Amino acid sequence: MPIVTKDMDSAFQTAGANPGLEVWCIENQRLVSVSNSSHGKFYTGSAYLVLNAVFPKIGPPQYDIHYWLGNEAKKVDSSLASDKALDLDAALGSCSVQYREIQGQESQKFLSYFRPCLIPIEGVFTSKQGNLNGEYQVSMYTCKGDYVVHVKEVPFLRSSLNHEDVFILDTALKIFLFSGCNSTIQERAKALEVVQYIKENKHGGKCEVATIEDGKFVGDSDVGEFWSLFGGYAPIPRDSPCVQESETPPVKLFWINLQGKLCETGSNAFSKEMLETEKCYMLDCDGEIFVWMGRQTLLTERRTAIRAVEEFVRNEGRSNKTHLTFLSEGLESTIFRSYFTNWPKTVEPRLYEEGKEKVAAIFKHQGYEVKELPEEDNEPSIDCTGTIKVWRVDGDELSLLSVTELTKLYSGDCYIVQYTFPGNGRDETLFYAWLGSKCVTEDKAAAISHMSTMADSIRTSPAMAQIHEGKEPAQFFSILQRVIIFKGGTSSGYRKFIEEKGIVDETYNKNLVTLFRVQGTSPDNMQAIQVDQVSTSLNSSYCYILQNKASIYTWIGSLSSARDHNLLDRMVELLNPTWLPVSVREGNEPDIFWDALGGKAEYPKGKEIQGFIDDPHLFALKIARGDFKVKEIYNYTQDDLITEDILLLDCQREIYVWVGLHSAIKSKQEVLHLGLKFLEMDVLVEGLSMNIPIYIVTEGHEPPFFTRFFSWDHSNENIVGNSFERKLAILKGKPKTLEGHNRTPLKANSRPSTPNGHRNISVFSNGRGRSSSPILSSAGSDLRQSGDRLLSSSTPVVKKLLEGSPSHGSAEKTMPQSGSPATELSSSDETVSFPQKDRNVDGENMATYPYERLRVVSANPVTGIDLTKREVYLSNEEFREKFGMPKSAFYKLPRWKQNKLKMSLDLF
Repeated sequence: MPIVTKDMDSAFQTAGANPGLEVWCIENQRLVSVSNSSHGKFYTGSAYLVLNAVFPKIGPPQYDIHYWLGNEAKKVDSSLASDKALDLDAALGSCSVQYREIQGQESQKFLSYFRPCLIPIEGVFTSKQGNLNGEYQVSMYTCKGDYVVHVKEVPFLRSSLNHEDVFILDTALKIFLFSGCNSTIQERAKALEVVQYIKENKHGGKCEVATIEDGKFVGDSDVGEFWSLFGGYAPIPRDSPCVQESETPPVKLFWINLQGKLCETGSNAFSKEMLETEKCYMLDCDGEIFVWMGRQTLLTERRTAIRAVEEFVRNEGRSNKTHLTFLSEGLESTIFRSYFTNWPKTVEPRLYEEGKEKVAAIFKHQGYEVKELPEEDNEPSIDCTGTIKVWRVDGDELSLLSVTELTKLYSGDCYIVQYTFPGNGRDETLFYAWLGSKCVTEDKAAAISHMSTMADSIRTSPAMAQIHEGKEPAQFFSILQRVIIFKGGTSSGYRKFIEEKGIVDETYNKNLVTLFRVQGTSPDNMQAIQVDQVSTSLNSSYCYILQNKASIYTWIGSLSSARDHNLLDRMVELLNPTWLPVSVREGNEPDIFWDALGGKAEYPKGKEIQGFIDDPHLFALKIARGDFKVKEIYNYTQDDLITEDILLLDCQREIYVWVGLHSAIKSKQEVLHLGLKFLEMDVLVEGLSMNIPIYIVTEGHEPPFFTRFFSWDHSNENIVGNSFERKLAILKGKPKTLEGHNRTPLKANSRPSTPNGHRNISVFSNGRGRSSSPILSSAGSDLRQSGDRLLSSSTPVVKKLLEGSPSHGSAEKTMPQSGSPATELSSSDETVSFPQKDRNVDGENMATYPYERLRVVSANPVTGIDLTKREVYLSNEEFREKFGMPKSAFYKLPRWKQNKLKMSLDLF
């Protein structure tokens, strides 16, 4: 909430009241507001102030303040911009993060505000701009960057060209794009966005565009015209070898005293306790410097600290590439906190509630009547009228569950859920691997392997997700609608584990005392979770069902709502419609109730507060020279989903790994491995659980629950080519599309439905319904549409699993496949196993490669191999050395054990 003071600059009195970008420029030593139409036009002789205000759906407003200094700006203007940034922070209640931006070295976040580009203009800003007439000035620019572009004007000379970068030559009638032979496809594609910007803003959309490739100059009139502008063709000299960078100096922490003197307090090892709230500090990380300002410091002390740090950077001869970031206590960035060993990784509920109050205050200030901020939208972003199949995993075996059992899960087991639903003009398929909290490692690995195999057999590239009990996404429960999760398990691996460990079998038994917690949002999204039958399992925010032999109690927590009470009644009827429960309100329990729970004990009685959830963040995942690198993409759009890349959308409660069609990694299991590796990186994703859901989404088959995070345009989904070729085709208005490929609608009978469009319902004795599996799954119809050739290439288990399913408790025959008998699964106990495919187990007639080149993270990876079977390319000798057995023995092991061994050797 802006704070108005008597001596505050009048330009700041309404600053930050609305979300979005505000820009000011220093003119005659005063701040002048820059109109929206001039955003992105920065003059090299001026200094600017930029405020970006974000109002998240949940949580307090977020403010970022940047002061931008042109290379030719006066020193007095630069100092004034720094001071005004601090004044603006004070006006916003000292709750912003501030950044210094130097022309040509701007941060990724700053450039993302001015997409597609920021092109500095020669001269000084004036609020009274006149019309510029005269001869069109030819300009040449260099473009660098994969996601946001650094655009720099260079002299219009042949000597400005090189083999590493992408150049734009802007003439009166034509714009030329010159791509150095060593530039990346992504850089060329991003440079085309700059070409489009120049064409629209400087040429009114009326000029030609030509692309020139470095080293190709035969048979193209545009090439000849381009070189003629430089006086004719001449070879571009090769760049001299890069000088190896010196060793990175240690990170140092300095206290800044009231006189602006820097006093070193430590290096490399820091703790939060070293930062005192009444002082300012400088954390020197060489390429980036942070200034931390305690909440008890005065404005004058902060100004002294900032000037001292800017003077330090000048006196030390630091590069212009050194970024300065100014942080107030309580607003520390993730990277800053990563340098301190004991920094808490969770947001206190109190701070979250304060943030909600601030947001409410801002709405009230704007004239709205605010009673209470709405809760997060829990409406599913997927059509929940589709069809479901569920398999229970038991090592290499899968059991297809009957309709009456498909929403009853056990904590000691793993399950695969296949959901087919109406998509964008076609049916889509989504796979879940649900991993119980008590499942054994073998079943977990087998579930992932089975799901990947099933997903790979479907030509429509279905989305798939790994989810853990207790961390299920709301969408999962919306799909299954009514779920009961029992303790214990039925898989042979789980039974063997508890027997070997001497653990008491907790598997649900209706004759024993049982306690269920009831939760959910509606009758079509409710769950009963079996919890420990003790008093400490209770919580005032929930309702419970206590089953005690002949007696049934429903316990109503004092903080539960009328909606919770309705769900409680419905869940009792679902569990057993013959039950006649005794309703007990919290505080009025009879002794027999506590006796059933082993006696009365303390349990949580406070209101559960939903933690702060930040807006989604998009990251690019890179594997270069054996290193795993992550790069955040700020203010992302659909255009940032580059076909050569793998990107990760972090929504905090779940993450999505998006795989481009031209990316290097194709195996879904390897992609899942990347997602898990991302969660291990505390620097960027601190506080995230390793058990949050991980979705894998393939380019061209993005489901609605992924596209909702973007302003999605389906019209460009089927354009062929790499990212540069696609953007060039769109720019020239000649995109080539994949007609009738990948996006053709599936057969209507792949989703049987009732006349009103709802999914099939099987009615039970309690009068309630549950969705049934269709005779044909979408996967099955896909295989049949494509003929025998595709079906024969799938594994035998996929054929069996996708050809039929039980319905209403009895088996139904599938439609016969041409040339093969109809397959029938008669009960939920029927299982199928994964036989081993014929393999060249001795490695005869197979190319072999060294182990170091076959590892998932290799400095010199092998290309053109099957990435899911890296081990087959090892020589027999090296295979025996690494695995401790010959190939023939390895391939006799169960699939989960093979995968476990491969993972331990970084081959999976």
